[in-house]
Amino acid sequence: MAVLAVTLTGCSAGLVTRPTPDASGVAPKGSATSTKGSVAGAEGGQAGAASKLPGLPTAEKARTALDGLKVAAQGSISGYSRAKFPQWSSQGDSCDTRELVLQRDGTDVQRDDECRPVSGKWLSVYDNKTFTATADLGIDHTVPLANAWRSGADTWTQDEREAFANDLTHPQLLTASTATTRSKGDRSPDEWQPPLQSYWCAYARSWTIVKATYKLTVTQDEKAMLTKMLDTCTP
Repeated sequence: MAVLAVTLTGCSAGLVTRPTPDASGVAPKGSATSTKGSVAGAEGGQAGAASKLPGLPTAEKARTALDGLKVAAQGSISGYSRAKFPQWSSQGDSCDTRELVLQRDGTDVQRDDECRPVSGKWLSVYDNKTFTATADLGIDHTVPLANAWRSGADTWTQDEREAFANDLTHPQLLTASTATTRSKGDRSPDEWQPPLQSYWCAYARSWTIVKATYKLTVTQDEKAMLTKMLDTCTP
């Protein structure tokens, strides 16, 4: 029985509770044929990808937010599990969070009647490679769940952690190649940086504003690397 593919426009977000703005004013399986590793134009492609991220602050605002973050040593990983951050919550119209991020970040995305992308093209922002198969892609949490746990999320409620893991309002979720998401793991910017240095500016802006929104701490080394990455931003 043939599956009717329609353009991914009908999914609506907003069922996951959003964080309250803080004092800074910031509001807190289908597969297609793969074209692995084809490299897009670095500058234009990266600028376009960054522009799709919701809530991405300017470099100046990110620097201000970074100055306001509490510096502290990482807490214990004891008690952490991914199950404490429920992922890919339903967002209505048969869509879950992952499917909405794939819709947002891709071009010419088409879905089946269960909201699963069946065709499209995606730019992996960390390594500037394009893909046409979702099996080659991961949805990365800019601030990894385990890092969040060690920097304050261990005191949150389950609902608050679910909101963090499914945040479509801030630049916390993005599409990247499986290879880079696995390489990154739960490491912070002082331990891992996107292979594509031209993306460092957007990455530091994203990481900083997510931590500021959720009032998470940073280590001294983490803050130093974020400062270095923000210094790559053009005026």
